[in-house]
Amino acid sequence: MQNQTIIFGAGCFWGTEATFRRVNGVINAVCGYAGGHTDNPTYEAVCSGTTGHIEVVQVEYDPSIIRLEMLLNHFWQCHNPTTPDRQGSDIGTQYRSVIFCHTAEQEIIAQKSKDELQASERWKDPVITKIFPARQFYKAEEYHQNYFAKHGIR
Repeated sequence: MQNQTIIFGAGCFWGTEATFRRVNGVINAVCGYAGGHTDNPTYEAVCSGTTGHIEVVQVEYDPSIIRLEMLLNHFWQCHNPTTPDRQGSDIGTQYRSVIFCHTAEQEIIAQKSKDELQASERWKDPVITKIFPARQFYKAEEYHQNYFAKHGIR
């Protein structure tokens, strides 16, 4: 079975990347930017809020080892999908909760997973995560890649 890719935005990409790097069946997790309206954004530009980009992690996974439903469970667990433009102390539009899907099947599975989370009443507020078809992904600067492994968790 061929590896697949999906993109998750769940707040600061350092923690999201670290979460997915630990998941069996994940081949690679790369910090980057998606969803904006400018080409080749920089971290500084994304943080300014002017590019429309979101800090995301592109996750490559082996579907013969881990199903998308399980990856989505990790996604829902690693952040609060009910807070607009915020995760913990990180505030700004670049911290939106979002899923960028590469196939129609991924979109269907992601929407079903979101609907099930909402119905579970785990969160008192509505799940506001947006689900979009994947467009351009821009890899973040090298110093962002595998950040916690390089610098430790603060």
